[in-house]
Amino acid sequence: MTDMWINGKKTRGVAREDIPVLNPATEDALGHAPRGTGEDVNAAVEAAQAAFDEWRFMPAWERANLLHEVADKIHSHFDELAILLTKEEGKPLPENEEELDWTLNTFRYYAELGRHDRGRFIPPGDPGQINFVIKEPYGVVGCILPWNYPLLLMAWKVAPALAAGNTVVIKPSELTPLSTLRLAEIAFDHLPAGVVNVVTGYGPEVGEALVRHPDVRVIAFTGSVATGQRIASIAAPMMKKLHLELGGKDPMVIGPDMADEMDMAVRGLAYAALLNAGQVCTSTERVYVHESMYATFAEELAAFVSGLRLGNGLDEGVDIGPMIEERFRSKVERHIEDARQKGAQVLVGGGRATQFERGFFFEPTVLVHANHDMIIMREETFGPVIPLMPYRDFDEAIRLCNDTDLGLGASLMSRDARLVKRFFENVKAGTIWINDPLTDNYAGPFGGMKMTGGGRELGQEGFDEFCEVKHVHWDIEGGVKEYWYPY
Repeated sequence: MTDMWINGKKTRGVAREDIPVLNPATEDALGHAPRGTGEDVNAAVEAAQAAFDEWRFMPAWERANLLHEVADKIHSHFDELAILLTKEEGKPLPENEEELDWTLNTFRYYAELGRHDRGRFIPPGDPGQINFVIKEPYGVVGCILPWNYPLLLMAWKVAPALAAGNTVVIKPSELTPLSTLRLAEIAFDHLPAGVVNVVTGYGPEVGEALVRHPDVRVIAFTGSVATGQRIASIAAPMMKKLHLELGGKDPMVIGPDMADEMDMAVRGLAYAALLNAGQVCTSTERVYVHESMYATFAEELAAFVSGLRLGNGLDEGVDIGPMIEERFRSKVERHIEDARQKGAQVLVGGGRATQFERGFFFEPTVLVHANHDMIIMREETFGPVIPLMPYRDFDEAIRLCNDTDLGLGASLMSRDARLVKRFFENVKAGTIWINDPLTDNYAGPFGGMKMTGGGRELGQEGFDEFCEVKHVHWDIEGGVKEYWYPY
C-alpha cells in the first residue's frame, strides 16, 4: 500500500477504498493506491494555499537550488524508479530510462529559468516615470496527469509551475499512480510542506473536485479531448486558466526523394509509430507515401516491423512492451476491423500476440490501402498500428495532413529543402519534425493547435503558462498632471 502525499507527509487521508494497480505485462497486482475523495482534495488544496506565500516570496536562487535537489534525488533513485515505471506502465526499460532523464533534467532546466526570469522593464511614457512588467504566480495549480508518461508529463507541468512560484496538487492517473507517489516521497520531501501534494483517485471523484475547487486557479491537463472539454465546461464560470494538451492524430509524409534513403524513412517511421506501443500523444498515426514508392516502401516497412521484439519491458532486448490495459487494446482491434471492412489489408500483425499467456500485448501492425473513410485515419488509435496511404503530389499530402480536428505534431522525411519549407509553413501542427520524429527540446515549446488544446509545455513558453502578467506604471516624481480634472 502506498499513501498519498499531502502537506509534506504520507497519508491515507479519508480514503476508505483502494485502487488496484496491475502490471500490464503480467496482469499481476503490482500494488494499491488510496481511492482519494473530495475531502482529500480539499486538504491538499488547503495545504498548497497555506504554503503559497512562503514559496512565492522565497528568493529565486533558493527555489532554484531546491528544484536542483529534486533532480539530484531522482538521479540517486534512478534505477529504482525506472524499474517501477516499467512494471507499472509497460514500456521497455530503455524508454523509461529516457523518461527519467527527461524528468530530472526538466527540473534542472526550469530551476535555472526561474532563477533569472521575473519580467522586464519597458520604456516609460515620460521622464521621471518607470514602467515594468512583473510575472507573478497564479497560486495553486492542479496537475491532472496521463498514464503513458507519468513522471515526464508531471515534470513538464510541475517544474515550471514551481519555478514560477506556484504550489501544486497532482492527480496521477489511476492506472499509474505508484511511480508518482514514490517520486513524491523521495524527491519532494525537502520542499516546504504543502508546496507539492499528490492525491490519488478516479477522475470523476478527485479530478473533478480539483477542477471545481475555487482556490485552484490553474488546471494543467494532458488527456483526451472529451475530458478536456469537460474540464473546460466546469472551469469556464470560474474563469480559471486552462493549460490543455488533448492528444493528436499525427501524420508523417514520406517525401518522393526518399526512394534512395528508404531505410532511414522506414526506421524513423517505425520508431515514431511504435514507441511505447504507439501509446504516445505524438505517435505517428497516419502515413502518406508518394505513389511512386508506395508498394516498395510498404514491403520494406513490413519486413522491418516483423523483426521487432515484443515482450516484458524488463526483459533484455525487448523493443515493444504491452499496452496499458484491455480497453485500449480492444479499441485498436475495433479500428483495425473497421479498416479491414473498408478495404485495408494487413501486411504484418493485426491481432493479439498469442505467444503470451497473459499481458495486454498487441502485435505491431502495418496496414495498406488506408483512406480517410476509415476510423483509423481519423480518430486517435493510441496503439501499435501503422496505416499507409498513397498520395499523388505534395499539395495533396499537405491537404491530407490538415484533414483533422487535431494538430499536435507532424513529421516529414525528406532532403528536399523546398518541400520542407512548404511543409512547415502549411501544416497546422504545434511541432514539425523533419527527419527526426518525436525528438523534443527543453527550450522548444511543445503543444498543439486546433482541438489539441493550445497549451504549451517546455521552453520559455512553458514557464509563461504558469505566470500572470502585471504592468506597473510608477511616476516617481509625482505632482499634478495637466490632463487631470478640471479640463
